[in-house]
Amino acid sequence: MGGVAGFGALDLHDQETLFHEDWERLVLALSLAMGATGTWTLDESRMTRERLPADYYLSAGYYRIWLLALERLLVKHGLVTVDELDAGRATVPAKSLKRKLHAADVPAALAAGSPVDRVAGDTPKFSVGDHVRARVNTRAPHTRLPRYTDGASGVITRVHGCHVFPDTHAVNQGEQPQWLYCVRFDGRDLALEGGKSSARWIQVDCWETYLESH
Repeated sequence: MGGVAGFGALDLHDQETLFHEDWERLVLALSLAMGATGTWTLDESRMTRERLPADYYLSAGYYRIWLLALERLLVKHGLVTVDELDAGRATVPAKSLKRKLHAADVPAALAAGSPVDRVAGDTPKFSVGDHVRARVNTRAPHTRLPRYTDGASGVITRVHGCHVFPDTHAVNQGEQPQWLYCVRFDGRDLALEGGKSSARWIQVDCWETYLESH
């Protein structure tokens, strides 16, 4: 929900059970398989889940959110029609895909992962120990900056390197790599549930344009 306050405490029960029903396994498999086709980016898939209606997002459960977002992505990219979803079967010939992840290749593909580092076009603006402030988020269509950090001050604790900027990557504006930092925020300076956090500090990974000198 983008770090929005006011929705109560997180329910952290039963974290060890990965799947509570068999259909959840299928939803995860379908999501990974379609992500591997390259039809959309990881950030676009996250944005699609985040932009579901709030009442649905808060009540549907983890994998129902994934399922509805997957359906919307399939329709958006012309791979499935709304009528086909309603009918539960294909009614038009399937379109070709950039690539396919076959079942036999899944273990190796998951083990290999994908490279996340990008070549930097400039030097980092901040260094470990620098005091920074999180910019007030303008609520872009997609961002990884939690809303509770708006205007909060913090200290750079680590420079992660240069990485894909999710705000542009999610909306088909390219990777536009930026430096990524780990920032330690004073918990008392964060607008969390109940007004302020009881934590002494919280660390958040922030892309460079999320931050300004303080």
